[in-house]
Amino acid sequence: MEEQTLVGYVDSIIYQNEETGYTVMEVITQKKTLTFVGNFPYIHEGEYVEAVGSYIEHPVYGEQFQVESITCEPPKNLAAIEHYLASGAIKGIKAVLAGKIVAKFKEDTFRIIEEEPEQLVKIKGISERKAREIATQVANEKGRREAIIFLQKYKISLNLALKIYNFYKESVYQVIQTNPYQLAEDVPGVGFKIADEIAKESGILVDSQYRIKSAILYVLSQAAGQGHMYLPRIKLIQMVEELLGVSLRDEQDFFMDLVMNRKIIIKELNEESIVYLSMFYYMELETARLLHDLNDEYEVDEDELNESMNQIEEALEISLDGEQKEAVKACAGHGLLILTGGPGTGKTTTIESILYYFEQQNLDVVLAAPTGRAAKRISETTGREAKTIHRLLEVKGISEEESEHSRFERNEENPLETDVIIIDEMSMVDIYLIHALLKAVVIGTRLILVGDINQLPSVGPGNILKDLIQSECFPVIRLQKIFRQASTSDIVVNAHKINEGKSIDSSKRSKDFLFIKRPDANSIINASLTLAMKKLPDYVHASIHEIQVMTPMRKGALGVERLNKILQEYMNPPENSKREKEIGGTIYRVGDKVMQIKNNYKLEWEIKNSRGFVLEEGMGVFNGDTGIIREINLFTEELIVEFDESKFVTYSFKQLDELDLAYAITVHKSQGSEYPAVILPLLSGPSMLMNRNLLYTAVTRAKSCVCIVGSVDEFERMIKNESQQLRYSSLAIRIKEMDLIGQIDEFTFS
Repeated sequence: MEEQTLVGYVDSIIYQNEETGYTVMEVITQKKTLTFVGNFPYIHEGEYVEAVGSYIEHPVYGEQFQVESITCEPPKNLAAIEHYLASGAIKGIKAVLAGKIVAKFKEDTFRIIEEEPEQLVKIKGISERKAREIATQVANEKGRREAIIFLQKYKISLNLALKIYNFYKESVYQVIQTNPYQLAEDVPGVGFKIADEIAKESGILVDSQYRIKSAILYVLSQAAGQGHMYLPRIKLIQMVEELLGVSLRDEQDFFMDLVMNRKIIIKELNEESIVYLSMFYYMELETARLLHDLNDEYEVDEDELNESMNQIEEALEISLDGEQKEAVKACAGHGLLILTGGPGTGKTTTIESILYYFEQQNLDVVLAAPTGRAAKRISETTGREAKTIHRLLEVKGISEEESEHSRFERNEENPLETDVIIIDEMSMVDIYLIHALLKAVVIGTRLILVGDINQLPSVGPGNILKDLIQSECFPVIRLQKIFRQASTSDIVVNAHKINEGKSIDSSKRSKDFLFIKRPDANSIINASLTLAMKKLPDYVHASIHEIQVMTPMRKGALGVERLNKILQEYMNPPENSKREKEIGGTIYRVGDKVMQIKNNYKLEWEIKNSRGFVLEEGMGVFNGDTGIIREINLFTEELIVEFDESKFVTYSFKQLDELDLAYAITVHKSQGSEYPAVILPLLSGPSMLMNRNLLYTAVTRAKSCVCIVGSVDEFERMIKNESQQLRYSSLAIRIKEMDLIGQIDEFTFS
């Protein structure tokens, strides 16, 4: 479409999103009145605009002018000046007063307001105080607009420019011209790369101290995104040099400056210097202390405990084995217990027994898990209500400026009111979540942490479950026996074989573990489509959307990105009745299966019944939540997703970078979930990804059937590949230190 330049006066603002700046407005041009659409948050009625863009045909609202860039000037004629003043752009001036001001000062109105505001008192209804307020508002509006225009020279989006201006006000010019890297620390949404681009435009030297220190912080924060709590100093320097394209000289000075400013912590570990972002070091330290404080011991009457075991077996009509009985006894005698085991080893039965024991003791027990799917599963298997950890802690919407510690209503000042807390799927829990949970747990509350240590670690930073076990400071019960009813499942049997590095007969005919041999990516995809759309839904009595394709990687011939485009084309093809929106190369279509890929504590949700009535409201949608797109509104630029439990969430188009198509997902994203059937395409990939740990996690996500499609050789290589992606975490060390301090204190005061 050919770009054009149009000029005219803004007659009316039809719609404006305050957060994104998306605006629909009527503009009077020389030829006719047109609807302008685009992102321009600082526009007001009555302003004279010059816009560059192109005509588009909206399917509902007809011809519109899509604006790519726009500049504004104060209104020029008397009617436009009056319209602007009466538009609400200046608080306290309404239509009648606007008419009086313009009638008195004519074309000189804005000069009077800016330079001689005392003249405004000549108008009946304007006091000296009000005159000053009007002048201040006009000056602020002018300053804001000029600052945004200034920031746009650095290719900063309007939305981000507003955030930057609102944070710095008039000092924004000094920050941009002296140290734009400050933006990365102060303004949410500005990362190192954006700040670096601004710095280049500003002429900041490539070896500037501001650039190097900002890069150190950036590399550490990126490492946290890969699961690391810290980085070895040598590795950190290498990564910073690679990022900046310069060799670091006198790096000791940069590190010391950051230490002095409390941005980083440097420690020694095994004669090696390691570097933390301060937040993560203190979070690990406090987590270790809180765990230590909960690790009390309780006196238990052995005879009463044995009698309780008999009552549990009789009431639940089960026979507990030695490990399960040991777990119940350990719960009775300790404030903190870790319970770990693979599929089919009786974790659910053990949890039920622990629940029954504590309920017989008249203690309040709460159940929780990291994700909605995991919470739903434990609720179904135990018959008790289970919540996500976020809901247990009463997550609240927070502004981007608030800290991690402000995300939950439940904390050290408003702790959880219960006697026992059982957390399932602990392998998924990262340092943020365990820290927040522990802060809300009162000393004396029993905490039982349940998980499978052989699954992949959390997506977020830390290696919590493994570190807790490796510290050897807490009681750990390992369930290892596969029970008879589980031993008939090849999913369970083969999962344990994978974990032990044993070969699996891929030619065996099985009801729930199928291997379909295919030699190349395209034939693997074709077979996967046939399984997902035709074979598996009836076989496992599930809908197409419940069948989950998962893959080790995002990129490549069998990566998530390519698979999702192909699966979408076949599983939810375009139709005239289905609205869709393309953003960043991804098509979002009504009926698509999507996944939230980052925690958003501000997103509001509603639970509706079949008639559309709202039953419950709340805030927070979290990494890994999956749902179906139910509606796309091209006029308001919004999209509605229905998540599990009939939660409806409205996204602006600007927020769609938080949603991925989810016909195929990475194995990492499957954690905590269970699907009726799993399809796992395997051909080749990086050895650090194609390992035993990942294969085990994928197989254990299937409830009724797992189908591996592809190369037998690659499957066998994964079983033999014990390597895991290295994760730098030191919680086990902090726990041991805390335990040692506790022993010294006990010795001192005994």
